[in-house]
Amino acid sequence: MDQNRLIEKIKAHPEYHRVGMMLTHHGVVRGTSRDGRPVSGVRLQVKDEQVAGIIASEKQSPGIVEILVEFTDKAELAVGEDIMLIAVAGDFRENVLSCMSRMIDAVKQLVTAKTENFA
Repeated sequence: MDQNRLIEKIKAHPEYHRVGMMLTHHGVVRGTSRDGRPVSGVRLQVKDEQVAGIIASEKQSPGIVEILVEFTDKAELAVGEDIMLIAVAGDFRENVLSCMSRMIDAVKQLVTAKTENFA
């Protein structure tokens, strides 16, 4: 997974002249659960059909020019491995930051299901 590739795609967007900020989120497998227990990896399920709707909805947000989302194609991931990339580009910081926050929340709630494997 390559954040730079997503950024280059955004730079090639026909409305790139409107962009004042690009923000990326690079999700990786953490070595501990939220409660602090050691994790050896995760099992990941992705509902790809949900992603397009979320992106389409968020692209209607004020100032947003482009949103790109990429997931790993692996179902079993070890600690430190890439889970997903999200890139949001838009006009002003407040628009991009709030959109990214909503994108991360929506993807985590509606698109991905992770089962932690405990060490």
